[in-house]
Amino acid sequence: MRSLWSRLLALWIMLVLSGAATGYLLFQSFQQTANARVARSEELVARACRDIADRYQFFVSGWTGGPVDDRLKQELNALVQVALSSAIGVEGGVWQADAGSLAYAFPSYEGTGPKTDLPAAELSTIREVNAEALRSGRPAGLRQPARSQVLLVQACPLRGPIQGTTAWTMTRAFTAEGPAYNQLLTGLVVLGLTIFGSALWLARVLFFWSRKIAVLEKALGKNEDRSIDLPRLPRTGEPELDRLVDALNLTGERLAQEQRRASTAERLAAVGRLSAGLAHEIRNPIAAMRLKAENALATSDDARKKTALEAILKQVARLDTLLSNLLQMTQAGEPKSMDVELSSFLQSTIEPHQELAAANGLSLETGTAAPNNPLPRFDPSQMQRALDNLILNAIQNTPAGGRIIVDALREQDKLLLSVTDSGAGVSEEMRDRLFEPFATARSEGTGLGLAIVREIARAHRGEARLAHTGRGARFEIEVPWQTS
Repeated sequence: MRSLWSRLLALWIMLVLSGAATGYLLFQSFQQTANARVARSEELVARACRDIADRYQFFVSGWTGGPVDDRLKQELNALVQVALSSAIGVEGGVWQADAGSLAYAFPSYEGTGPKTDLPAAELSTIREVNAEALRSGRPAGLRQPARSQVLLVQACPLRGPIQGTTAWTMTRAFTAEGPAYNQLLTGLVVLGLTIFGSALWLARVLFFWSRKIAVLEKALGKNEDRSIDLPRLPRTGEPELDRLVDALNLTGERLAQEQRRASTAERLAAVGRLSAGLAHEIRNPIAAMRLKAENALATSDDARKKTALEAILKQVARLDTLLSNLLQMTQAGEPKSMDVELSSFLQSTIEPHQELAAANGLSLETGTAAPNNPLPRFDPSQMQRALDNLILNAIQNTPAGGRIIVDALREQDKLLLSVTDSGAGVSEEMRDRLFEPFATARSEGTGLGLAIVREIARAHRGEARLAHTGRGARFEIEVPWQTS
């Protein structure tokens, strides 16, 4: 059974062979192109040197000689200019062993103006080639290769009344240009075929692997709405994937066992905490009612009996509130999501609390609502109930002169609702159990308000939390912007 490693190795060997063959062909093409370019340039400078010599012979015919003055040099410059006018990229001149350069021209120079100065960097080379041609009495050439070009210098002796004179020409052959077309085309065809074959092979491998991975993805996602347990995955026939499948199946079995244990322990702990809290919250009102009833029975004063009955009714109301909140927490129901305009939603949320806030000397206001494009979706009734609990909590824990801000922000694909106050904040010992049922720092509180907030947030597939602030408290509800 072939593995993915062996297939990728075969693909790699194909790419290596392709690269080696293409590289060899392109290298040979480059070498042949460079050699041909240098050969053509050598022929060009040799022919240009002969042209200068022929024109010089015609120039001195019938002349018996004379001083080498500026007029003679100007005439020689004109002679070289004409001789090199058709030799593109070639410069040259007339050289005398004793006096040096008698004439120089570069008619095809592509600079801003005619070039009249000898190239200083190659002056020693020019002198050397001219000396060799004068010594041997026949044309001499010199080739100086560099990384991207080859310097070619040619010199040929001149016969005439001026002793010790030679003609010289020079050009540069750029070896990094002009690859041979046929060999380059062959290399590209070979490269294209090998790469195309490699791509087909890789596509075939990926296609079959994608199908097998899709089977695993379907098996992993088929129970996502009913259970968080990992399903048992089928084997694929691929060695690498099957090792992963076996590991996932084993992990799923262990996870299911641990989940059952954790779920049992969590349910027992939750029932214990809820029972203890509920017993504590009910015992206190019952004890108070019993004491008031006993006092009422022991007295004949109608006023005291009335006071006792009123106190008993207050405790009954407290028990009724406790049970109502407990039912809200345990029977929140599935949210009925709809599009909500945030500004009006925030305003309608704080309006019922304005009078209570003002009575406590507090400023209650909304922040800058997030832009509604598109409108967020959530259950406005449930979310308003959650914010009501947070606002009441802030009013009860903020001293007079404080400020409470109810805000709505968009963070990527999340809606962040927050209630921020300028009170004393939450004590460290309360932070860890703040959202648990019956966790409260106020003697008159039920400790279910924040638990209800958390349950509503979770029903919207979100979370409620206490944010870290430098001063006061900031409670946040984070839910998806478009809750389904």
